[in-house]
Parts: sequence; structure tokens; C-alpha cells
Amino acid sequence: WFRKVPGASLYPLEKRQSSADLSLLVLFSDITQKGYEKKQAKLLAPIKLTPGLSSDPTSNPNAVPVAAPRQHRAHRSGGTRDDRYRSDIHTEAVQAALARHKEEKMALPMPTKRRSAFVQPPAENCTPPDTSSASEDEGSLRRRQAAISAMLAQNLQSPEYWINRSVQSSSTSSSASSTLSHGDGKTHNHNQGQTSVLADVLAHTRIESSSIPPDVTSTVPQDRNSRVDLPPNITVRGMSRGQSRSSMMDTAGGVPAHSRVSTKIQQLLNTLKRPKRPPLSEFFLDDFEEIVEVPQPDPNTPRPEGRQMIPVKGEPLGVVSNWPPALQAALARWGATQAKSPALTALDITGKPLYTLTYGKLWSRSLKLAYTLLNKLGTKNEPVLKPGDRVALVYPNSDPGMFWVAFYGCLLAEVIPVPIEVPLSRKDAGSQQIGFLLGSCGVGLALTSEVCLKGLPKTQNGEIMQFKGWPRLKWVVTDTKYLTKPSKDWQPLLPTANTDTAYIEYKASKEGTVMGVAVSKISMLTHCQALTQACNYCEGETLVNVLDFKKDSGLWHGVLTSVMNRIHTISVPYSVMKACPLSWVQRVHVHKGSVSSCDAFLNVFQSHGLTPEMICPCASSPEAMTVAIRRPGAQGTPLPARAVLSMAGLSHGVIRVNTEDKNSALTVQDVGHVMPGALMCIVKPDGPPMLCKTDEIGEIVLNSRAGGTMYYGLPGVTKNTFEVIPVNSGGTPIGEVPFKRTGLLGFVGPGSLVFVVGKIEGLLSVSGRRHNADDLVATALAVEPVKTIYRGRIAVFSVTVFYDERVVIVAEQRPDANEEDSFQWMSRVLQAIDSIHQVGLYCLALVPANTLPKTPLGGIHVSETKQHFLEGSLHPCNILMCPHTCVTNLPKPRQKQPVGVGPASIMVGNLVAGKRIAQASGRDLGLIDDQEQSRKHQFLSEALQWRAQTDPDQVLYMLLNAKGVAVSTATCSQLHKRAEKITAALLERGGINTGDNVVLLYPPGIDLIASFYGCLYAGCIPVTVRPPHSQNLAATLPTVRMIIDVSKAACILTTQTLMKILRSKEAAGCVNVKTWPNIIDTDDLPRKRPSNIYKPPTAEMLAYLDFSVSTTGMLTGVKISHSAVNALCRSIKLQCELYSSRQIAICMDPYCGLGFVLWCMSSVYSGHQSILIPPMELETSLPLWLSTLSQYKIRDTFCSYSVMELCTKGLGTQTEALKARGVNLSCVRSCVIIAEERPRLALTQSFSKLFKDLGLSPRAVSTAFGARVNLAICLQGTAGPDPSTVYVDMKSLRHDRVRLVERGAPQSLPLMESGTILPGVRVIIVNPETRGPLGDSHLGEIWVNSPHNASGYYSIYGEESLQGDHFNTRLSFGDTETHWARTGYLGFVRRTELLDARGDRHDALFVVGSLDETLELRGLRYHPIDIETSVSRAHRSIAESAVFTWTNLLVVVVELSGSEQEALDLVPLVTNVVLKEHHLIVGVVVIVDPGVIPINSRGEKQRMHLRDSFLADQLDPIYVAYNM
Repeated sequence: WFRKVPGASLYPLEKRQSSADLSLLVLFSDITQKGYEKKQAKLLAPIKLTPGLSSDPTSNPNAVPVAAPRQHRAHRSGGTRDDRYRSDIHTEAVQAALARHKEEKMALPMPTKRRSAFVQPPAENCTPPDTSSASEDEGSLRRRQAAISAMLAQNLQSPEYWINRSVQSSSTSSSASSTLSHGDGKTHNHNQGQTSVLADVLAHTRIESSSIPPDVTSTVPQDRNSRVDLPPNITVRGMSRGQSRSSMMDTAGGVPAHSRVSTKIQQLLNTLKRPKRPPLSEFFLDDFEEIVEVPQPDPNTPRPEGRQMIPVKGEPLGVVSNWPPALQAALARWGATQAKSPALTALDITGKPLYTLTYGKLWSRSLKLAYTLLNKLGTKNEPVLKPGDRVALVYPNSDPGMFWVAFYGCLLAEVIPVPIEVPLSRKDAGSQQIGFLLGSCGVGLALTSEVCLKGLPKTQNGEIMQFKGWPRLKWVVTDTKYLTKPSKDWQPLLPTANTDTAYIEYKASKEGTVMGVAVSKISMLTHCQALTQACNYCEGETLVNVLDFKKDSGLWHGVLTSVMNRIHTISVPYSVMKACPLSWVQRVHVHKGSVSSCDAFLNVFQSHGLTPEMICPCASSPEAMTVAIRRPGAQGTPLPARAVLSMAGLSHGVIRVNTEDKNSALTVQDVGHVMPGALMCIVKPDGPPMLCKTDEIGEIVLNSRAGGTMYYGLPGVTKNTFEVIPVNSGGTPIGEVPFKRTGLLGFVGPGSLVFVVGKIEGLLSVSGRRHNADDLVATALAVEPVKTIYRGRIAVFSVTVFYDERVVIVAEQRPDANEEDSFQWMSRVLQAIDSIHQVGLYCLALVPANTLPKTPLGGIHVSETKQHFLEGSLHPCNILMCPHTCVTNLPKPRQKQPVGVGPASIMVGNLVAGKRIAQASGRDLGLIDDQEQSRKHQFLSEALQWRAQTDPDQVLYMLLNAKGVAVSTATCSQLHKRAEKITAALLERGGINTGDNVVLLYPPGIDLIASFYGCLYAGCIPVTVRPPHSQNLAATLPTVRMIIDVSKAACILTTQTLMKILRSKEAAGCVNVKTWPNIIDTDDLPRKRPSNIYKPPTAEMLAYLDFSVSTTGMLTGVKISHSAVNALCRSIKLQCELYSSRQIAICMDPYCGLGFVLWCMSSVYSGHQSILIPPMELETSLPLWLSTLSQYKIRDTFCSYSVMELCTKGLGTQTEALKARGVNLSCVRSCVIIAEERPRLALTQSFSKLFKDLGLSPRAVSTAFGARVNLAICLQGTAGPDPSTVYVDMKSLRHDRVRLVERGAPQSLPLMESGTILPGVRVIIVNPETRGPLGDSHLGEIWVNSPHNASGYYSIYGEESLQGDHFNTRLSFGDTETHWARTGYLGFVRRTELLDARGDRHDALFVVGSLDETLELRGLRYHPIDIETSVSRAHRSIAESAVFTWTNLLVVVVELSGSEQEALDLVPLVTNVVLKEHHLIVGVVVIVDPGVIPINSRGEKQRMHLRDSFLADQLDPIYVAYNM
């Protein structure tokens, strides 16, 4: 039983500057005033120190800790874990390491947690919390003062600086400003007076600059459908796209200066400021092909220098005349000749003897069992068991007697016993793997005791439960009363031991797979002989066994070798050990037995007469069995050898005696010599089994007759482990004898002594260095007296993330540990491990008590814990991720090259490379069929009058309610008359002048359309505004108010209901209701006709204003002229083949963009009938839209993504029911989604698939694309080819290059064409920086030229430069005459193989995303939606996610749809997936409730609003994790 001692490495401060970053200032969150003052004083104390002067932590020269020996039993992964790591020396070393960190304090932001998020485990599992700790009520004051105390602690600037900044109303939040002067090295002596002034100013100052509209919301709407276009801080359009992105990112519009969140982010930035550990040299350049280069070797890496090792031989195995020919023969001999001699004494739970089994009883019972198994289980002709069958032995650790009888009974019957643990529940950790073992061994029968059988979990009808992954088993009870006495003529066979399998011992691999190691009869016997010789066992001795008797040394010594030598074994069950650790020592005293145990307690028991030479550590593994053992010495023999090794050397696999730094030492004791009759080599653990040099650590391999022969039933794996032939440095085999891999790492020291330093399965290989999991556990447990976690309830493992292993530590937190203690402990563990092992931790998680999966003896089941971690089912209550610290192999950031080449060379370069200039155009607008009408009517108002005269009864509009009933219709003449009434009211009651702006505030319907034409008749400019939500005025009314103010509306047209709302008390609570412009309710207007209908003098005059909020939170109004309206309607008519006999259905909001054009104008222009379905009606009747399509046999329908999502999520399971109701969608020829974003391919595909059963053609669904500068650029019509889908390489896309790849290629992104380009529209792809045209293999900004471009922004600031830049700009080279409008969207053009209406090859436009939304990180361009797609796949409980950046930190906000205890599971999963798929490190992970991420009416996420709400601390998150 071996183990080693980590001392602790402490590099001097000068060398290990890197560790200082992680010092601790834990942010307080909830404190009382008194507590706050105390804390404030404490926080200000370190500021008076001058950084850089560190007091020597070990001023006493004798205080250098020395490493002391400690051992543990390798095979007791149970409770001895407690003692395994206990080392006072180690604790001293760790404390010394931590003391150095304290010298330079930097604040680590503590995670923010909602009070309810930490779910305590059930009460019966917990010890009651210590009542003396702080009372719960202090919680309420937490949030207010957190930010202030943290800010003071930062000691970055003088208070005056802060006060001036905030009073000057700068719009930069604290996070941005405090980064500016960090690192100047000056400290300021704050005095108490100044700081309180500072706190006061901060508490009462809001940063608001005049250009930022008021903070319009404080609550976040809870349900997605009542979302507003405009949550918190809307910026009226005013940022030129030429400005750098960062100027926008670094400004929190209207975020209070004392925001807690931005302070914490600032702390995080300060922590991340200095590089952690020197970054690994040149990992890889993210170029066209991403190749991970092996890091250049560090010249200082220690290398093995010794000669090649020579295989080590054990002494020959002596031949003793009375050794039995087989183990069964030994039992037969003792059973007959020494029947009264005691074989086994079992202890009860109190440590008192329970029963003693004599050799006679053991023999007779084993015989009965053998007879019963072979003769009584089936019929004579069909026995259930035949010799060579495998049988599971299921006996509890408290009943060794039953196990012994079963084991020897199986040997006598020549069936193969497979001892396994008793399954306690269906969900036992690793039970599925035990099932794999039973399956691979072909086990169909299990032996157990009556008591054990009663305790097994049963189904309701009393049958034994089918355990997860287990084969079907028959259970046989082996209690004596059920056994049959053998008949007189039956005698067991007692053949000489041969190579047949005797028994199978289970073994769990690092990944958790359980395999069966088969041990042959000859191996079993030889091993017993070798142990007898090595341990000098004699007949009739007493042996105390405290190990598990089912496997390993407990079985080899305590069950097999003891019987061969007629030894009396006293079996001490594990439960006794837990209850009374002394009991077994008392047994040794009472029975004067020899002890097979280690010398960790030599110091304790030396005074009781224990001599050092009696201690015999050994090394073993299931495959090779005992590898080496220290022989019990006579008095005066030399004491055990010790090696003091350098930890750094060990991590490189090299043996170096540690001389310079005692704290980074590991002291190892030898495990004696090789077993008798064995040959040992040390080979390299990975790659071919090459012999190691003498000063190199490698895997021990052994050749011996004693040892396993194979993994039963797994020939493939067997070969690599049991048939290894070592090779020398030239690669030639050293001989022909096969060796077995032991899974132990070690070396052979002087005098052929064997040293073991760890196990392969505990090895963590990080960046080419090897660390031992047990050493890391020891360091973690040495951090502070353990108040936070349970000793021995800790697991260390590594997970592969981004081409390297990352270290994860998971521990169980005590129920009474408070948040701050836990966080402090975690931070200190980071520092200690960083100092001592020079390895960064990736993740440290604390879980509630009793929640980690356990092994049968109560230790932690590491592979299962790792599985839970990766699946997101650990449910931690505290977590700290440190990706910034330990991920050092990211690709180098891209340096953008300044463009030093002229326009001509770019053009020529593109042509030489065979790349077309990326441009495309729709077909010509040409002249339309009804020429007179189009020539006569330049204006829509004229078109309506003409229709009212020529075809008065043609129904243009039909509005449906939730039941599908037409609640109102409008013919041409009804619409005209209604518009006239509104015109008359406007002119009489509104006192309106020509050209005044009029706000239309209506729910979706025909009133909205009539008032639009009423305004045109009166010569006013209509502005449609979405009405406020009556249930959520606080969030929705300020938006309405803002549009009314910005558009300088002269009056408001609305309904009676809405007029009441505008003047209500509730409204007065949100906005100033006294200053509304004139409100006219149009519900009951008198029949009056205006004296004349206005006709604009030119078509360039304004027709209406279109206001909308972009996804970046910009409120923009664009001016649409009469000629643009005319051109757009004509273009749509041509593309969709709309004429008066056609019907279309529209299900979307009619307030802006193309939706408004289709709802209000298209029918009047083309004369087709529009069926209007307000999307809010779908909330009460989901199938409304689809059943309307079916009922009216609609060929063309238009909807929004929100509508499609509602149908997909809500009706996905109801297609059968819809079919039964007769819904048939085979009539639909085109279903167009109106959007201003990249097509959502996953949604459109799932919609098509779901409703395919209802006859929906897979070709029907397509998307449109429009932007602020041009409301409709693409629209899939009837004539063009089907929209095509391409797969592009995401890595290239980040470099603004477009490289097409095959479907399913790694890192590929599917993109769908955004619809056919409309007639009269031309687009070109342009480099947004140089403004030059791009080739078609580049990603660039989409510029558009068309007669229906908008004329400009309608803005109160009159930014002429922006107008020209966005609406009227020219290329820097190439065709410099054409005027273009900039859409602000990135995309590319690809020529496809398909043909368009003219018979030419079709050019497809692909929209990738909004330029304003892109994230510039590491010099690359990322699109938020791509990162969000990855994040949403990371865990089943992620409902939605959104990302944004803040001061170059990537913030991921995740909506949690599961229970709150899953919140912290998401943090590592989100970090992993973004690192793996996007090569980015997440800075902050925010977990929120479903529905918190704001979306606008088009269903687009409002990421900038989300960012502002987060920074203003308005999200009420469940958890905020700041990744280090």
C-alpha cells in the first residue's frame, strides 16, 4: 500500500509574480451600517501600504517546512481519504504560499447570487448550521453598499477624480473610466472624510447626458409577447458607422455610476490585467486551416540524462515441499486434518467477534455449495451451471463468512466467481458500468445471502429490480439451510492448478468503465506462494484484515494466501473502522497478529511497541496483482529509503532530487523489492513501450506467473495491457516475454528498491506536464483549517477543452459554510495550487453535502462526478471558473493590416483570382400591365380615389378575430369614405397645417389603414406607433412618448379606449400626461367630407415616417417619399404577381418596415384582397393563421418570426388534430417571413418539417430582407428560383472571408438566401472601412441602390453628415458615380447554378448579420447569433441566450428554463462550448429567469438594452459568475 508526500512548492515572490493576481478581496453584498463601517475600515487599511514592499512571510530561518512521510493504502479509496492528505508540513507550505498573495491585494469579484438560488440539501443530511453566525436579516442591505466598498478597495484614483467624473455627467460608466489610469503605481491616501463624501456623491449621482433619452423602464416585462420595442435606454440614431465600434460599446447609456455590476466587472478587468503565466509560445495561427502547433520546447525543461534502465529481477520463487498443487487442495487438507483450527473471525459493528468459522466448517459448507450449484439448480439433463460458467458474488462487507464459503464453493464447483459490490439503489454510482462487466463476462447467475437479498431494492410486485445496464440475473441464496449435503458418491475434482480462469476481479478505469481481470488457477496459486515467501507467512499465524475482502490485497492476503497457510484471519468491516478506528489495533493486540499496514501512524504507535521494520508498504494493481512489497525486516535492518523529489521535475516525468526549494518537494518512500519470481521494467506511459532512463518516471510493467491473464471478454483491450513487449531506444524489442502494464507510475531507485509516485488514472496532463490528482487534493485540503468543505469528499479530474486538459476540482461544502467563506476558500485554493504546482485550475465547484456520487466504500466516484460535471447535473452551490488564467493556447489575435494597396490593384487582384465583384440586381421594374393607372396615379391617395370610383365594392381588407370570424371588412369605397371623415376631423378639430406630423396610435386593424389614408388626404405626414400595453404601461408607454416627442407630432389619432389609457392615472405614473399633443378619437366621427383632397406638388414629397427600434437599441425614424412608396408597391406587385383577383393573408404587426407596407398600402396599389390576422389573436387561438390559410385557400402569406415560432412551439404536437379538423396547407405557394436579420434556418426548417403532414410544400417557406435605409431589398416571389442554402466556414467568416464547405464539415455554418432581390434593386458588397467593392469571396457591408430607398433619417438633431453617409454615399473606387444607401448589414453575394426569370445564372444574397451588433474580439469579427446558437445547445435547461461585450469582456446571458439549482451547472458548460466552438473566453455568465432577454416586435433580441439593464443592475439575475 503506497503513497507519497507532497511538500509544497513556493517560488519566491519575484519569480512567481503571476500568483499575486488572485488575491482576495471578497465583495460584501449584504451588511448592516455598523458592519459596513467595520468593513470599510478594513478595506481601507491595505491602501496605506505601499505595494511592492512585502514582508518576508518566513522571517524565522528555521521555519522552512520540511516534507514528512505519509502513506495510504491504495485500495482503500474509502474513508482513509481523510488521512491520506493530512500533512501538517503541507499545510505550512500552503499557508506560506498564501501569505505572499496577501501582500498585494487585488479585488476578485464575488459572484452575485439570488438568495433562493442556493438550495440546501434535505435537512436530515445536514448538521444544523452554527447559530452564532450572522443573522439572516442582514441580507437585505447587501446590494446597496457593495459597489461602493469595492470601489474604495480598488484604490485606483483619488476621490476627486471620481466625483468630478460623475458630476460632469460623462456618459462613460465607471468600468470604462477606471481602466484608464490603472497601473501608474501611485497610491492615494484616502482619508475617512473624503471617502464618505465620495460614497454620498456616488449614491446620488446618475450619469445622464443630454443626448440620452430618459431611462424608460425599471421593470422587465415578464411575458415575451408583451415585449416592447424599447426597453431601457434608447439612443436616438446618432452614431456614424464609421466611428469605431468600441465607442458605442464603452458607453452605458444612462447607467448609474455606482452600478454594482460594472464595479465588479472593473475588478475582474483589474484581476485579468497582468498576464497570468507566461503564455505558451506561438500556439497556432488561426489562418485558413487551423493547425495546432506543438509549443516550442522550453530550453529549461529538465530532461532525463541517465542510461537506459536494466530490467529488475525479484529473487527466485522458492520451492517448498508441502506447497499444495492447487488452492482447493490446501482447503481440503486443512478441512480434513485441522478441522477445529479457526479460519475466519468476523467482527460485528461494535468491533466484538460475531462468529468464528473453522477450517472444517469452511470446507464442509463450501462442498455443500459446490454440490448444490452443480446438481440442484436445474434438472439432471439441463443443469443451470456448468464448469467454467461465470457467477456474480453479491455479499455485503459485513459478512465475510458467507463470501468465503461462496468463493471456495465456486472454486470447488469449477465455476468462475465474479465478486461485485452490493447494489443499493437503481441509481448507484457506476452501477451501469458493473452491468457492462457482468455483460462482458456473460454472468447470468448471482449468489447472495438471505439478509442481503431482502435488502436489495425491489419492484412493486416484489421482484428484484432490474439495475440500470445489468443483464437479467437469477438470484441464488447460499445460506447453509438452503444447501444440500453432497451424496456419498459425489467428490469434487481437485486437479493441479492450470491456466483455466479461477476468478474474475473487477477493475474500474479512469473513464469509469468496469472490466473484469481474469486470474488463472496457476496465477492465483503462484501469487499466494510469492506473498507467502515475501511476507514470511507461517502456518497457524493470525492476520487482521481491514481491507475489502472482495478484491485487491484484502482478497489476496485475507482470503487466498491465509487459507493456503492455515492462517486465522480476523476481518474488520469498514463500518467498524469508521465508527471506531482503534478497533483493529485492539484486535492485533488481543490476537498478537502481524499487521499489513503502513507507517503513517508509526509515530503514533511507536510508543506502544510498534517497530519501524514491521511496516511493509506494497504496490499492487488488479492486472499485475502485487508488484512489490517491503519485506518484514529483522531488528537492526536498514530503515526504509526516502526520496525527496522536485515537484517541477516530476511534472516533466523526470527524477530530480530537490535541493533548492524544500517547499516544492515530494517525499516518497520505497515499496520494497520486486516480488519473488517477477521481472520488472519501467516504460514510457504513452506511445510505444520504450524503456525509460534511470532518472525518468514511467509506468511499471511486470512479467510474472502471478498476475491477471486478460480482461475477460475484451480481447482488444487485453492485448495492449497484458501482452506488452518493451523496446529499447532504437525501437527493437528487448526479448520475447510479454509484460503486463500495472497502471502505476514510478522508478527503480538505488539497491533495486521500487518507488511509486502515482497512478496513471490519477494523472492529469496539462500543457505537456503531468500532475497527480492526489497531490492537488492534498494541496487543496491544506488550505486553512477545513471549515468550508468535508475532508475526503473531494474529486479532482481533468476535462478536455480546446486542445488541452483542464483541471477541475469538485468538493462537498458543509451546510453551515457561508457564501463568503466558500468563495474565500476557493480563491485561496487557486493561489495555493498555482504556487505549488504551477498549474492553473479551470474550474472549482462546491456542491451541497452528500450529493457527490459515492463508491461502495464511501469515497467519491470520480468518473461519475466528471460525467455529472460534463452533463450539467452536478448542481453546484458555488462555482469559480478561471479560463482566463489557464487557457494559454488561444490563437494569436489577428492584427488587421492597414490597406496599403490602391483601388486598381484590388480590382485587378480580384479579377486575377477569378473573383467577380460581389454585386447583384433584381429584374427591371419596366412598365406594368395597367399603364394608365400607374401613369395617372403617382400617389397612393389618388389610387384609392380611383379604385373607389371604378370598383367601389371590391373588398380590399378583411380583419379576423381569434375565432376566425371577419369582424370588419373594407371595400374600396368604404375605405375612401372613412378616410374622408378622418381628413375632415383632422382639418376641423386638429387645426393641422399641410406637412404636419400626425401620430397614428391603433391596434392592428382597418382603423389604422383608414387613418393613414385620412392623413394623406389632409396633406399630413402619418407616423404609426405601436399602442402601449395596458398591462405593462411602465415599460411600453415611455416608448410611445419618445416617438411622439422625437417626431414633433402635431396631434394623435387613436381609439376611445387608448385615449382613456393615455390620460389615465397609471399613465401619469410613467410619463407627463399633461403635455400630450391634441388627441382625436376617431371611433364615432360625423359624416363630413373635406372641401378638397390634398395632392402633393411632387412625388419627392414625404409620404410618411417609419419609426423603429433597431436591435442595437437605436430609435430611428426614416423618411419615405411618395415616389418610394409607389416604386416599392410596384416592385412587390411584380415580384409576387399581385392583381385584383388574388387573396393574401398577413399575420404580423403593421407598425414599421415591410409589414406596414403590406398591411396598409399594397392592396390599395395592386387591388388584391388582404386578410389581416393580428398576431395577438394567436395567443388565444394558436391555429388561427394556419386554419385561415386552409379555409380561404391562400396562395401567398406573410408572417413574422414570432408568429412562426409560436406555431412551431405551440402546434408542433398537434398536427394530427389539425389534420382531423381538415386543415390543409397544400394551397400555400409562398409563405414569406418579413425580417431584418439573418434568416433563422433552424426555425424555418422545423416549421416546414412539422407542417409537411398538413400538405405544406417544403419549397413554400422563404424570407424577406429589409433595412432602415430600404424597407424591402429581397422578397421571395413567385418567379425566381428556390432560395438556396450554403455552408460557410466559420473560422474564415471571422476574418471577413467566405469559404464554402460541405454540409456537416466541422465549424460550418448553414446560411439561407434572404429571398430574391426585388425588381429595380441593385446591391453591392463593400468593405465598410475602405468603402471599396469586394470580391464574392468576401464578407462586407450590403449597399443598396433602388427607387424605393428611404430619403433619410428624420431626426431632431439634423445630423447631415450621417444622412449623406447612410443614404447617399459612393464607392471609393470602381463605379464612383452611383449613389448607394448603406444597410448596416454584413453579407455576401454568390452566383448559383440556378437560373432566374431572364434565364441568367441567379445571384443569391446572403445576409450574415448587423454590423452594429458584431463583436470585435481578438481582432476577429463575431456575430452574436453564432455564439448564442452554441450556448443554447450546451444544456437542455437553456431556453434562450444573448451575448454582448463590455470593455472587451464577453458577457453571456442565459435564460434558465429548469429549476434554480441547475443555474450553476450552466456556467462551465457555457464557458466550455464558447471556448471550443468560437475560441473565445467568456468573461461573465449571467443566469436569468425565462423571458428576461428583451425582444422587439419582429422577434429580434435587443442585446444593447439587455446590456444596459445588466450594467444598471436591473435584471434580478439568479446568478452572475465572473470568470477569472
